[in-house]
Amino acid sequence: MQEKKMKIGIMGGTFDPIHVGHLILGETAYEQFNLSKVLFMPAGNPPHKRDRIGRATDEQRLEMIRRGIENNPHFEISLIEMNPEGYSYTYRTLERLNEENPYIEYYFIIGADSLFDFEIWKEPARICMAAKIVVAARNHTNDLLLDEKMQYLSQKYNGSFLKLDSLNIDISSNMLRSWIAEERTIKYYVPDSVISYITEKNIYR
Repeated sequence: MQEKKMKIGIMGGTFDPIHVGHLILGETAYEQFNLSKVLFMPAGNPPHKRDRIGRATDEQRLEMIRRGIENNPHFEISLIEMNPEGYSYTYRTLERLNEENPYIEYYFIIGADSLFDFEIWKEPARICMAAKIVVAARNHTNDLLLDEKMQYLSQKYNGSFLKLDSLNIDISSNMLRSWIAEERTIKYYVPDSVISYITEKNIYR
């Protein structure tokens, strides 16, 4: 069997909006694991939630991601989860990617919060079979507990859980949306080109 040649990272999420925390994690993973590129993979909004008050549309989120990553040659957008149903299970997405690209090794980047919820995800064992799991710590997460949880999940699901050695920028999209609604500045938390688009389209107000 031919060895996998490329290593590609995956950053999933709603990116509502994308912010510097996402970009720093993507860049750190790229460097630490010698990745070929990092895919920013936005989740779709379900049809019955397409026009949620205070949230961006699918099209607006895509444009914000495009603007946020446009100056980085090893960042790309993947639309694989932007499907008509509006949602996808992670294991299905990863299995589809592996089937289509058998010589690529995928590194799925998650936060510490997601790590502690991993056992209630749909088909966690199949996720572990389909990708290495890269875990980004957050300030409120105890390192010892994080290490123990990674080791436990690795053994339970025969997976590979890797810690991302990244500067922790503890920002959330929810926090930024509330700041915009309150007319507080988000400068330096979000790329200027994205801020310009949010202002132009009057998003989150």
